[in-house]
Amino acid sequence: MELSIVGSGYVGTTLAACFADLGHDVVNVDIDEDIVESLNAGAAPIHEPGLDELVERYAGDRLRATTDYDEILDTDATFLALPTPSNEDGSIDLRAMQAAADALGETLSKKDGYHLVVTKSTVTPTTTEEVIAPRIEEASGKTVGEEFDVGMNPEFLREGTAVEDFLDPDKIVLGANTDRAFDLLDEIFAPLVERADDPAVVRTGIREAEMIKYANNAFLASKISLANDLANICKEFGVDSYEVLEAIGLDSRIGSSFLAAGLGWGGSCFPKDTAAIIAAARSRGYEPRLLQAAVDVNDQQPLRMLDLLEDRFDPAGKRVAVLGLSFKPGTDDIRESRAIPLIDALLDAGATVVGYDPVATDNMREKFPDIEYTSTAAAALEDADAALVATDWDEFAALDDEFDEMRERVVIDGRRIVTRRDGLDYESLV
Repeated sequence: MELSIVGSGYVGTTLAACFADLGHDVVNVDIDEDIVESLNAGAAPIHEPGLDELVERYAGDRLRATTDYDEILDTDATFLALPTPSNEDGSIDLRAMQAAADALGETLSKKDGYHLVVTKSTVTPTTTEEVIAPRIEEASGKTVGEEFDVGMNPEFLREGTAVEDFLDPDKIVLGANTDRAFDLLDEIFAPLVERADDPAVVRTGIREAEMIKYANNAFLASKISLANDLANICKEFGVDSYEVLEAIGLDSRIGSSFLAAGLGWGGSCFPKDTAAIIAAARSRGYEPRLLQAAVDVNDQQPLRMLDLLEDRFDPAGKRVAVLGLSFKPGTDDIRESRAIPLIDALLDAGATVVGYDPVATDNMREKFPDIEYTSTAAAALEDADAALVATDWDEFAALDDEFDEMRERVVIDGRRIVTRRDGLDYESLV
């Protein structure tokens, strides 16, 4: 099929490359000429395992990029994959989506025949029907449900495994209001259903599809925060939280996923999505107390790490290495990384901070330009009074003699990845 995708960020680029891999002809539309040039040259604009290979393989063939919205006219369906960042109150900023809807509507005014517009961005319930569709109608002069339809297809991609998650999903959620829209969505995703390992295909209404994404992430974020809350209690009683969490994970009603207690959750999805659904609930007069508690627990975890350090010495004037700057291993994304509040707290306490990460250093340097960065973990540990592990990169589990170069050899492990050894004043966060 001929598909167009508006937006070439993390979701849009992954979507385009994977659709091309499924055999569709895809055009990416983006206002950023540098990104368009990069995609057409076969280079992915973001760091994501497996994505470079797909972009390089299909660029100039089944995958191309442009700044010209008129390229959409030759496609059957358009996926809107644009950012929906948080406003100060936690609600989502829809300006990029609104601008795209206006531009898409103007383009569709020139098209003869039917077109399907699918929201891929994460938006709160009713957005597609009450914000996106009316703007397309106004700009195109066409009527939704007649000359075009809207739909919703939420993404469940994890950074670091996005390509794998798309090509082998647990579920495919298709939200629409007409049989014609469902038929076209079925046709688009048929190659994926045939290739993947028997994913569940959920057909539902548009606003239900919008809510499924938020409910999915809110549940996972809350599960992590509950695991951390329980682990914090275990810590107070000298109980091994990992043994406790491993045992409860054997209960089929609970499951073992997302029970790894530690420094908390970050990234582009969990913080933004929990804030958005909390704000949306409050806009309707409902106070989501459990979700707010999950956020509060998550916000406190990095500060507990500093408390453990201060039990040993005053950080003022001390050299403290922060190992891991990305919000999770396998990505250079630092959005809402738990290393950020940790570094903030260390600087407020007067510590000299040195940071290291395998891939995220340049991004963190934009956030903290005045702290020291090293190109290896060993260099970060040299002459450090303490090391705080914020991201569970595999290479930190392999550290050994490197700790001998520290001054006081204090290691506070926020991810329980460093192996205890003689000569280290080691403590895990939970």
